[in-house]
Amino acid sequence: MQLHQFTPDDDWLQIVLFLLLLVIYLVTLIGNLLVIFLIKLNPSLHTPMYFFLVNLSFLEICYTSSVVPQLLVHLLVEEKTIFIVGCAVQMYVFTILGLTECCLLAAMAYDRYIAICNPLHYRTIMSGQVCAQLAGASWTIGISVEVAQTTWIFRLPFCGSNRIHHFFCDIPPVVKMACTDTSKNEIMVFTVSVLFIMSPFLLIILSYISIISSILKLQSAEGRRKAFSTCSSHLMVVTLFYGTALITYLRPKSSSTPNSDLIISLMITVVAPVLNPIIYTLRNKEVKGAFRKTVEKSISSHNQRN
Repeated sequence: MQLHQFTPDDDWLQIVLFLLLLVIYLVTLIGNLLVIFLIKLNPSLHTPMYFFLVNLSFLEICYTSSVVPQLLVHLLVEEKTIFIVGCAVQMYVFTILGLTECCLLAAMAYDRYIAICNPLHYRTIMSGQVCAQLAGASWTIGISVEVAQTTWIFRLPFCGSNRIHHFFCDIPPVVKMACTDTSKNEIMVFTVSVLFIMSPFLLIILSYISIISSILKLQSAEGRRKAFSTCSSHLMVVTLFYGTALITYLRPKSSSTPNSDLIISLMITVVAPVLNPIIYTLRNKEVKGAFRKTVEKSISSHNQRN
């Protein structure tokens, strides 16, 4: 079975969209790879916060790569089809990475909570083993939950129109194609969203309530500013990611339209991954300092060779 995926009908618009998405995709790859290399090359950044940031950047690269390359191809060819197996694989990868990122953002919030609310025991609590366990748990939850959910979805009978009014195989548009009662699947999607998207989100909120409470108790204005600056980047990324995810999977079916679904999905898969490295680099003095040192070291090494 082949599925026909949505792209704009206007050839000129397809070319413009192709060039725009290609630039954004390349910036996403370069930005996230730069963050990973900077952290790996600078021992001063080998801390729990940056360990999680490396994992987040890797996730973002895989996340956007599961969707954008195929979309770029479909913008250049006339036959915009994908086999049902390819559609299933895309959904497996996309949903696993998405849920893993939800859990990883919660782990990052816990790290900031310990750093600000319990700083004297930070190194003991957030040991390398604990960080690895939190990252591993994020992947385990993402894989186990989404493999089960996606497998159940693709056991549905698909018939009639095989056109997806979407640019990739996301859960809502694929479920709409089933020619049977999908109420149980919709309940399952909603339940998974509440348990595994809302639960990490609530943990993040609780962490930040404690963080803000601790920051406000600091007597020094400079201390409050410095403490909040270590959390602001993560808070912006959480707001961007969860805002679009909650709108996509928890809003009422009656308020969903094909065009609004496309815009929201573009925000999740294209805009968020390119903004995250920008947020973490432009607002982070340590990362900017590490970048400066790496460039200076590279220039010095090049001059010595010549």
